[in-house]
Amino acid sequence: MGLTVRAVFFDLDNTLIDTARASRKGMLEVIKLLQSKYHYYKEEAEIICDKVQVKLSKECFHPSNTCITDLRTSHWEEAIQETKGGAANRKLAEECYLLWKSTRLQHMTLAEDVKAMLTELRKEVYLLLLTNGDRQTQREKIEACACQSYFDAIVVGGEQKEEKPAPSIFYHCCNLLGVQPGDCVMVGDTLETDIQGGLNAGLKATVWINKNGIVPQKPSPMPHYTVSSVLELPAVLQSIDCKVSMST
Repeated sequence: MGLTVRAVFFDLDNTLIDTARASRKGMLEVIKLLQSKYHYYKEEAEIICDKVQVKLSKECFHPSNTCITDLRTSHWEEAIQETKGGAANRKLAEECYLLWKSTRLQHMTLAEDVKAMLTELRKEVYLLLLTNGDRQTQREKIEACACQSYFDAIVVGGEQKEEKPAPSIFYHCCNLLGVQPGDCVMVGDTLETDIQGGLNAGLKATVWINKNGIVPQKPSPMPHYTVSSVLELPAVLQSIDCKVSMST
């Protein structure tokens, strides 16, 4: 392609892999378990899973205080108790958590067309995976989808002093690849972390993956480009290159 961009940073969850879909698959397996083995009504099982999903969305994890396994088992324990009442059932909560987690990981895959795109892009630019989140959780996902070989470097926010959108983690990525922020493009699905972070760090461009045509709540960070699929990225990179050529 002969691109002026030297490096592309990719988010992982819901950018390269469909984490939301994988999580839903896990929840469906837990609903089946609660119905078949523990004779819960379907509605009760669904309420428990909905409660856990809310807890996950509001999760504040501090590795110094607890481990992610304990925290997420507690989500299930609380959701079960809130729905069914009675004494806490830690053993059942552990069973639900482990089933959800293992099913979720099984469904975390890199699609063949995404693999092909990454392979072609890497012939032209450096590729770096930049994902926020707990070290254990994100490394398990990376292992599950077997994406390591497609990247020149992988950076997990939970292993750094600061996560996206802090500029420091983007500068760390630049240093790993030996490039400047103005050489790089950030691609991700989250305005508040991926796009705001890229803007904070002064990257050449930010690309927002907006699969569902969401209209952002104002005020929100403004990405340079918006696409509905990560597979549109090569065309965006060509567009960036054209703009640079015209400006010179």
